[in-house]
Formats: sequence, structure tokens, C-alpha cells
Amino acid sequence: MLIVGAKGFAKEVLEIFHQNNELENIVFFDDVTLNIDSKLFNQFIILKTIDDAAHYFKTVSPQFTVGIGNPWIRKLMADKFIKVGGIFTSTISPYAHIGRYNNHISEGCNIMTGTVITNDITIGKGCLINLNCTIGHDSIVDHFVELSPSVNISGNCKIGAFTNIGTGAIILPKVKIGMNVIVAAGAVVTKDVQDNCMVAGIPAVVKKELAKLEI
Repeated sequence: MLIVGAKGFAKEVLEIFHQNNELENIVFFDDVTLNIDSKLFNQFIILKTIDDAAHYFKTVSPQFTVGIGNPWIRKLMADKFIKVGGIFTSTISPYAHIGRYNNHISEGCNIMTGTVITNDITIGKGCLINLNCTIGHDSIVDHFVELSPSVNISGNCKIGAFTNIGTGAIILPKVKIGMNVIVAAGAVVTKDVQDNCMVAGIPAVVKKELAKLEI
């Protein structure tokens, strides 16, 4: 498995592989950090060019995951590595609790330790579900959503693509959050939120408009 990124969240993704006892042939990728070491933790090779990544996909394994948190960057990295032969792959901690009934987790998700996903839930492509999040029944989390640690999404919610929900935020039942929304840390969202905005507070209110994504 190739982990895109070699700092920050990528180190947390590595822990999933340790938990699953799947450390063989793990490599990282970083082509932006100057003077980066050749290995992470003196153990895991860091590839530094896209040609190196393409060679790894051909000769070792085509699987990759994105160890970067920003939703839009995750999308760009997924497209970039699929283009050179990679297969976007989900990584799921064995210490996440995922219900057994009618759940659908798409490719390229990172689901971290302590997460609780109940039943009848759809998780879109490339989502990041961070430590100790909960997602209630009959909810939909669209593509490339980032949930920061300890986010609580109640039942019957819809979270739009490329939305970033900050640490400790709470989404109340039946709330729909649009595409490209930032929910501030600690916010309590009690009603629907439009596309392309940032909300904060208890209850959450719109604080500013965001530029529409050019997808």
C-alpha cells in the first residue's frame, strides 16, 4: 500500500496498518517537502516522484490511500494517483465499530479508531472519518467529506460532498448540510445548511460565504 503524504495525518493512517498487522510493503509519498528523509521512522520508504509511484503500482501493489486531511486535496490526489495506475483503497481500523446492516463504504475512505457507524449508512468515496466520530442510522455522507475527531452526526442526516466538519461538532437529527461547507469546531447544527458557506456557534449560523468549487 502507498500512503499519499508522509507527515501529519499520514502517520495516523499508518497506525491502521499496524493495528491490522499489514505493514509489509508500506511506502509513503511526498514530492513537496524539501529535504525530507528517505524513510519515515527509519523504516518506511518515502517515494518522491510520481514516476516512482507508478513503478510501485506496477511492480509491488496498485493500492493507495490518501493520508491528507483537506477534502479538495484528497480529491486531487486521488485523481492523480488513479491516473498512473493506482487503485483507491479504504483503510478501516479494527477498533472502529461498523454495523452489519445495509452499510455502504466507498473506495478510498479512512475510518479511524473509535468510530461508530450504526446501520443503513452510506459513506462516499474518499471520506475521512477521524477518531471517535459517530454516525447515526439512515445517514448519507457524500464524497470527500472530512469529519474531524469526535464529530457526532445524528440519524437521518445528509452531509454534502467536500464538507469539512470540525472537532466536536454535533449535527442534530434530519439535518441536511450542503456541498463545500465548513462547520466550525464545537458547533451544534440544528437546521439545514446551504452549499458553499462556513457555519459556527450554538446553534450554528452562517458566518461567511465560500467560493464555489470548480469540479
